[in-house]
Amino acid sequence: MASHALLKRVSAAAARCSSSSSSSSSSSASCFSTSAHRLYAAGVAPVAQDAITWTQAPPSQPATLHLKTGQKFPGRSFGAPRSIFGETVFTTSITSYTESLTDPSYQGQLLAFTQPMMGNYGVPDNFSGRSPAGHPKDVDVGAFLESNRLQAAGIIVSNLSERFSHYEARESLSTWAARHNVPGISGIDTRALTTLLRDQGSTLGAIVVGEGHDQTPSPDAFVDPMAENLIARVSTSQPYTIHPVGGASAARVHIALLDFGCKANILRSLLRCGASVTVLPWNYDFNRVRDAFDGLFLSNGPGSPYSIPEAIATVKKTIEEWRRPIFGICMGNQIIGIAAGLKAYRMKFGNRGHNQPVVALASVGNSVRAGRVYITSQNHGYALEYNHGVRPGEEGSWPKGWIPWFVNANDGSIEGIKSTPDSGKAVWAAQFHPEHSGGPEDCAGMFEDYVAQVEHAKQSRRVESGSNHASLAETVPAELLGEAPRGQPSDVLAALA
Repeated sequence: MASHALLKRVSAAAARCSSSSSSSSSSSASCFSTSAHRLYAAGVAPVAQDAITWTQAPPSQPATLHLKTGQKFPGRSFGAPRSIFGETVFTTSITSYTESLTDPSYQGQLLAFTQPMMGNYGVPDNFSGRSPAGHPKDVDVGAFLESNRLQAAGIIVSNLSERFSHYEARESLSTWAARHNVPGISGIDTRALTTLLRDQGSTLGAIVVGEGHDQTPSPDAFVDPMAENLIARVSTSQPYTIHPVGGASAARVHIALLDFGCKANILRSLLRCGASVTVLPWNYDFNRVRDAFDGLFLSNGPGSPYSIPEAIATVKKTIEEWRRPIFGICMGNQIIGIAAGLKAYRMKFGNRGHNQPVVALASVGNSVRAGRVYITSQNHGYALEYNHGVRPGEEGSWPKGWIPWFVNANDGSIEGIKSTPDSGKAVWAAQFHPEHSGGPEDCAGMFEDYVAQVEHAKQSRRVESGSNHASLAETVPAELLGEAPRGQPSDVLAALA
């Protein structure tokens, strides 16, 4: 009977939401339950009569997406009612819009989703309860999202779902975007937009909201975010250390991570493998403290790798002088490649989506086998290239001591590099995202392979030195052992009221 009563209350609340949204065509209603929705999923009836509560997203307004090349796409606004400029790109991801929008690699970009409907399962609470790794979510950088704020500059969708349904949902896509002061536009032909971007390449654009939205901005108003150091915006400003279940004493290894805009699931993946991780700012002088760590990890990040020459110089010195395992992902792959002697180029429209096939050219650990195809999650606008003027496979096409690890099965671009066994180095790098979130988990085992390699190297050093490995407190500078920050976005809705 209790569950029947709850069902009636949920149905009545949904009817109120439907009535509210249909009574005002300019309103993007955000309907969610803070407690009854979760209880209904668990089959438990709420006690309080006011268990179901609703919030209202900012009213929708006429809006237009303008491209610097002259095309315009009219629609309706959602999220924050303000205008924004950025680089217009598209993703072919079918699900996981919450993970994509919180990925720091999308900083400065107007992200268009090719999937027609967005927002139908709402947005979860990233910091409540416990994460899948078993950590409190404020220590484990959250359980669901890839950072503590919405990173994309703007959101472009065909059909915005005003209602949502998911037992973990906390708020609507529109309300969430408004809280983070990020504008969105819906009701446009994203198929036509994607075809255009595919043909002419990623294009500078602007989402203009409200009065004068149909007036094209002047060409000088379009600013290329890739010309900026976007990594400085998203990297941690202070070092901090996080530990796996059981604390520092239970850690298999201690890894330093240079944060170029690290996705949270990279940290979760390392924690689940039993590693303690010290996260360092993008421009930290790692070589000053490198011998305190068992390995180095280079994260993903937004923009151009050439915007951070300091990091390239640091990594180049590390690779040349240090013999402990190094792993890089996305931006980390590009930094390692440039440090090794390759060049990076800006792709026409990049690879963004959760369905990109890559072919492994070399086997590593238990997770990667040469000749196999892996379906991967990707988000990048730059890639490494073979030495200019030299065909792949010819002498001089690749720096000595390095080999290509993966290639993209669609466009042939380099998707990873690794050091050769005779180089004396232990360096891997992947352009795609083995940590997924969202996307396929084909290559998730690369994290365990990396941590196992770091652990093996650590044990080898113990044998060679004839002594036990010192504790974290004895080896790592105290300023690097701070607690992880638990940032929360400001409530922009209050400012808009």
